[in-house]
Amino acid sequence: MAIAGFGTSQLRYDMFDLARSADEARRLAKCENIYHRGQELAWDGKDVLGELLAKHGGVHVDERQRKALERVFTIILWGELAAWKISAQLADRLVPLEAKMAATSQAMDEARHFYVMHDYLVALGFKPGRLDRAPQALLDLVLDTDDLAAKLMGMQLMIETIALGLFQAVREAKVEPVLTELLRYYERDEARHVGLGMQFLPTLLAAMSRREGVRLVTFQIRLMYWALTELQLVRDDFVTLGVDPRQIIDSVRKKQLAGLGVAYAAAGIPFDRERNVAAMSLNAVVELMFPPAPAPLAHRARAAWDAFWRRSEPGAADAFDVHRHTIRTARGVVATAADDL
Repeated sequence: MAIAGFGTSQLRYDMFDLARSADEARRLAKCENIYHRGQELAWDGKDVLGELLAKHGGVHVDERQRKALERVFTIILWGELAAWKISAQLADRLVPLEAKMAATSQAMDEARHFYVMHDYLVALGFKPGRLDRAPQALLDLVLDTDDLAAKLMGMQLMIETIALGLFQAVREAKVEPVLTELLRYYERDEARHVGLGMQFLPTLLAAMSRREGVRLVTFQIRLMYWALTELQLVRDDFVTLGVDPRQIIDSVRKKQLAGLGVAYAAAGIPFDRERNVAAMSLNAVVELMFPPAPAPLAHRARAAWDAFWRRSEPGAADAFDVHRHTIRTARGVVATAADDL
């Protein structure tokens, strides 16, 4: 506590004194670039949504699909608010300037995502309500944790990848024209946000004790449980929208393995060292809850057992390339898919 300039201050005067290896310096430079790219690629939410509504004559879906979109994107709406709050927490707590800048850029993006999604849902005829228990628990875990590594991993490498997988599936299903085009803007932003986790989490991982590492994996498993429970809650809605829930899971899994693999490798920790319990558990639960085709419980249990012991394939480096969409920025510049995320 600081009183009249004496005592401990929340200003980190040591933020420029931190020792950095050459590898960490390169990763932090990438974090700084995330901030600057965020400034260059920022888009005007009011203009973009307004133009899309005018282009397509408003939002038009049948009643069954409208209700399904409402249930799924209620979760997205409050998820964007949680992401806004979490990125603001990270911007406050991360010490290196470059990482702090990247988190600040994300907070600005998430604020835009929240108000634009709210306005879209209003056009759909929706009134915001309270979340069900599973998505509420998932978001609260990341909002409430004081563990900086858990917060960063939970936000950047777990929640963001879930959102990306969901956005991609709904966009590809072409459920509703306004949303289909709008999600391209969301995906481009969210894919950039994953970069902060990939570039700064290694710094936190390298400083962890084995006990802290176990605690982080346990946190990851808890997140996975609530994420899968959430998906189970709205699986019928995805089917109504023409989206296979298993498709979303497989897409999210590839993105998570890619992001976590990069982060762990940068910290000098092989992601599959001694087998990764979180990935093993995810593989098993997916086969039990979301089999590729309907099957008796005994068959699903056997598939889950086999999946638990099956070594996960490393995530592909190009797992996020599918989100490189052409967008129009608030500066009136058309940013093409060839530009960096």
